Amino acid sequence: MISFLKKRKSAKTVDSLHSGDGASLDSEPTIGNEAEMGFLDHLEELRMTLFKGFGAVLACTAVAAVFKGWVIENILLGPKNPAFISYRIFGMETTPFDLQNRTVTGQFFADWGTALVVGAIIGSPVFVYYMWKFIEPGLFPGEKKGLRFSAVFASFFFLLGICFGYFVITPLALQFFAGYEISPQILNEFDITKYFEMITFWSFGTGILFELPVVVYFLAKLGIATPKTLRSSRKYALISCLILAAFLTPPDPFTQILVATPMLLLYEGSILIAGYVERKRERELEEALA
Repeated sequence: MISFLKKRKSAKTVDSLHSGDGASLDSEPTIGNEAEMGFLDHLEELRMTLFKGFGAVLACTAVAAVFKGWVIENILLGPKNPAFISYRIFGMETTPFDLQNRTVTGQFFADWGTALVVGAIIGSPVFVYYMWKFIEPGLFPGEKKGLRFSAVFASFFFLLGICFGYFVITPLALQFFAGYEISPQILNEFDITKYFEMITFWSFGTGILFELPVVVYFLAKLGIATPKTLRSSRKYALISCLILAAFLTPPDPFTQILVATPMLLLYEGSILIAGYVERKRERELEEALA
């Protein structure tokens, strides 16, 4: 952390020396004062960055709370509705089920928890933007370009994973459990708290899994993940994807394959990304040696 702040300070100092704003090498005492007070200044700037980022998430949560009725009916209770878009796309016949509240705080937490989750999802790109603006001055031009791409890349795949978990895994899993019974005398009536927790788990869990290409990109930058290693580990990746799909979905082979397929495609995409990073690193090394 300290080394990054020093790099960030020195990068800003170099930029100011070349910006033509009157700074020169003769202003050595000013640079010395910045070195003496820079660490606390950067900590204060980090605090303000986090304040702005979380403030944006809180503002998005407030907007979601204002439209709370629509959010509850269309997002939280959307997969319960037989007219939900995923059921129409898959051509599924739905099994109706009832939701019940069996705890004192169940409806309260489901209500405000939904607004908080939706606000966090909407506000996450703004949070990433503010963090990027804090890190950007301490990076060299090549690093800025790579990290800017990584931030957009990570946000895209995270939101894509959340959409896949909400529109694919959630309705398929709900309908499986709604139609599963061991006796006609036992009715499937789901508790609202568990219902909310499972939707959040399926959506956010898939969003995190879809970050695999981003993780591989950084590991490839560090030289840990190589295309050769990833290709030789395909069979283990296949087993891991099937296990994760079984963990995230009901014990239905069709649903498990449907969930495992995108993860395998992400793994294959990660191999291409690792190959690109390796070729780029070799090209930069050749240019440096030349």
